[in-house]
Amino acid sequence: MFGCLVAGRLVQTDAVQVAADKFVFPLADYEQVKHVVVFMLGTVPFPAGVGGAVYFSFPDPGSGAAVWQLLGFITNDKPSAIFKISGLAAGEGGAHPFGAAAAASPGAAAVAQLGVSVESLEQLAQQMPAAGAAVAAVDSFLQFTQKMLDSLYNYASSFAVAQAQMRPNPTETFIPSSCILKWYENFQRRLAQNPNFWKS
Repeated sequence: MFGCLVAGRLVQTDAVQVAADKFVFPLADYEQVKHVVVFMLGTVPFPAGVGGAVYFSFPDPGSGAAVWQLLGFITNDKPSAIFKISGLAAGEGGAHPFGAAAAASPGAAAVAQLGVSVESLEQLAQQMPAAGAAVAAVDSFLQFTQKMLDSLYNYASSFAVAQAQMRPNPTETFIPSSCILKWYENFQRRLAQNPNFWKS
């Protein structure tokens, strides 16, 4: 039902089922992995009202015990997601649904694991992913914003006419294209400095 992909490696579709609704993928050499993609194979959808919480587990350097962190989720409406796992704080784990089942999977103590827990959409909506795990979403947001800005500027510019070509129209308001260009450049600059500036 699920697949896992790390750049430069083969796709993994051999998740170990550790419970009726729990699946884990081993991630060897996790120290070298920056991002991981988790996706549905498209062969079996989630039942209605259900999705998959995605967790990452790695051995704690001090104790060697597995530390689990929630990365995010996948659903029928969002069948794939990219998560950043490099830089997650060691030793900062939280509650997870795998219990001892995932620890009993082959090689669990020696390698990191990626777990998918099938849960209700209501449960997924109430969970808070680990800080820094959703950096890819910010990257996607920046790409979307850049494309939106380009589209707005190109669209508005397509209506540009010289002052000599303008016809009087009392119902129309005209905005100088230099005003839109200045806004466009200012917005890009502020977005580069702080992608979340628009939230304040």
